[in-house]
Amino acid sequence: MPSIPRACPAANATAVPLVLVLLLAAPATRVAAADTSNVLEQVIVTATREAKSRSELAESVGVVTEAQLQHIAPAHPADALNRVAGVHVNNLGGEGHMTSIRQPISTAGVYLFLEDGIPTRPTGFFNHNGLYEINVPQSAQLEVTKGPASALYGSDAIGGVINAVTKAAPESAEVNLNAELGADGWQRALVSAGNGLGADSAFRLDLNSTSSEGFREAAEYSRTSISGRLDSAFAQGWGSKTVLSYSSIDQSGVSALEEEDYRNGVQKNFYHGDIGYREVEALRLSSELAYTSNAESLVTATPFIRRNTMAMMPSWMVTYDPNIRDSEFSSYGLLLKYRRDFGRGEVILGVDADYSPSEYREERIAVQRDGEIFTGYQRTGELTYRFEAEQTSVSPYVHGELALSERWRLNAGVRYDLFEVDYQDQLDTPNTDSSHFRPQSQSRDYDNLSPKLGAVYQLAESHQLYLSYRHAFRAPTVGTLFRPGSSRDTTELEPVTSVSQEVGLRGLLGESVNYELALYDMATENDIVSYIEGRDRKTTNAGETSHQGVELSVQTAIGEAWELALSYAAMRQKYRDYAYIYGHFDVSCPCYVQENLNFAGNDISRAPESIGNVTVAYLPQWLAGLRMELEWSHIGSYFTDETNTAEYAGHDLLNLRASHTFSEDLSVYARISNLTDERYSTYTSNQVGDPDLAYRPGMPRSLFAGMRYRF
Repeated sequence: MPSIPRACPAANATAVPLVLVLLLAAPATRVAAADTSNVLEQVIVTATREAKSRSELAESVGVVTEAQLQHIAPAHPADALNRVAGVHVNNLGGEGHMTSIRQPISTAGVYLFLEDGIPTRPTGFFNHNGLYEINVPQSAQLEVTKGPASALYGSDAIGGVINAVTKAAPESAEVNLNAELGADGWQRALVSAGNGLGADSAFRLDLNSTSSEGFREAAEYSRTSISGRLDSAFAQGWGSKTVLSYSSIDQSGVSALEEEDYRNGVQKNFYHGDIGYREVEALRLSSELAYTSNAESLVTATPFIRRNTMAMMPSWMVTYDPNIRDSEFSSYGLLLKYRRDFGRGEVILGVDADYSPSEYREERIAVQRDGEIFTGYQRTGELTYRFEAEQTSVSPYVHGELALSERWRLNAGVRYDLFEVDYQDQLDTPNTDSSHFRPQSQSRDYDNLSPKLGAVYQLAESHQLYLSYRHAFRAPTVGTLFRPGSSRDTTELEPVTSVSQEVGLRGLLGESVNYELALYDMATENDIVSYIEGRDRKTTNAGETSHQGVELSVQTAIGEAWELALSYAAMRQKYRDYAYIYGHFDVSCPCYVQENLNFAGNDISRAPESIGNVTVAYLPQWLAGLRMELEWSHIGSYFTDETNTAEYAGHDLLNLRASHTFSEDLSVYARISNLTDERYSTYTSNQVGDPDLAYRPGMPRSLFAGMRYRF
């Protein structure tokens, strides 16, 4: 396989020596050894929307801390999140991605993305690329709750919840600059500033400006993120936190490749001239008002607004139904919560309300090709869909915890979600296009009850056993309901449901070995499947799947100069009952035929059998301030379609990072991604009946370097 070394522009021959000189030069401040504190004492906010010790949680939560984010310097959310046991986020180019947490790699809306506990999108508007609407590298902490979390957060929290915690405002004046250059025109500037405002308030501003040409042809990407936070304590017992987030993302389309090009022409991209483009603007504003009348009670009210627009050309449709989609939604919501502590436990009562009007417009386009390359397009002015949908949800919940004894702690909760969607078709033309069926204007409502039950048992001073039983659900999205394509009856769809049982063990071995082991068994029912009845294609709730696995994470210091972190997960995911439409050309007719297949008993397609990550860090005593780290990232094999006749073998990657802290105010760093220049695919799939696999090639060996300075 050919080697394709990549480096910073204009620095190919000298970049590595220059970086090493910077790393090794001059005296420096001491870099602390690994944090060997008990993992049970780690503070997590996602579980109850408040700071809470991990030792009180009957669930598995992975954390990427601020110090880790600074060392990783993630160019993509995957760089940070894939260190969490059982978590895999792939890279589809730019910051595009799919997620796999106790689920296959897919675009399904089975994850909830939060910022400070507030969903970045309302129910019914899931986007599998949703993490690029969050400013990940400038977050204070990333928290991943694995498995169902619907009892607190509602729809979509089946596979897991990813919560980005914003950084608090500094008490005194502070300015931080972070400049970074890298392969393929990579440029990033991270700027942060903040200061106190009088005696009781402080603010913080963050800017993320990133651009890249991409390692493939015509694969440009850019983003601009601006966020601000205002923290205030303006009266006895009163406090507030106001957060403003804005992101603008411009993502070029990047095509999949078949075997020959994947092996020998990895830079090739069939989409040029804005084919497959995606332009996103995401604005969020929230203000949490908190009142503490005494040490036992807390009341919070958090009004919020969201405004999202997206213009995109679905790249997967350019060969058979090319179109441009313009969608937008606004949200007006309120989160109310009351927490009361009493002796040996607490009770939390809350209600979430959200009103989200939206618009959707889809226009046919004519695409131009030069051989196999798509070069451009023209708008036709012909609309296949144009509708408005207003979604309203009201969701009360209750959560309680009780310490039965010094060893036993129980928790239980239940949430009731009530949704109503008012849909209005805005086209006055006859609905005669069988490929673009349009439902009649109507209102839909559905509800769901999500209970959970958990227990934590203190085995010893530094060891815990926990058990949990959780329900989850996924409400049908607006697009699934009202943009059905050739399917009928989509407006009759009900929520997908899931039930999960989990047992875990966690604690501290000796003085420095933190560990957590989790085993889970999840069953999903009412999954959405398509089938043929007569001459009609229909969609219904009929799929059943099983998801089982074990997850292990270990972190330890080895002596004074070495750190080791390991995460590994092994999964078994099966279809229990799952229908699929198989369309193929029958030479005996000759004709194109469609038939129904059921894949009960097969492995779920694109569901890796294992996920792993190991990092070994060296912090030499002879040079204070230096840290070097080697990372092994692993994704196991998986079947590429429902028939289990084709398979991707998985891959193993090595990444190298080094940083040197000269003082509290100055540091430099560098990283080499894919150190061995492995040829690998971040997503491999094929349609049932198509023997040709489609690969999404991953980044070749690439060098990045940056500098941080604090005023």
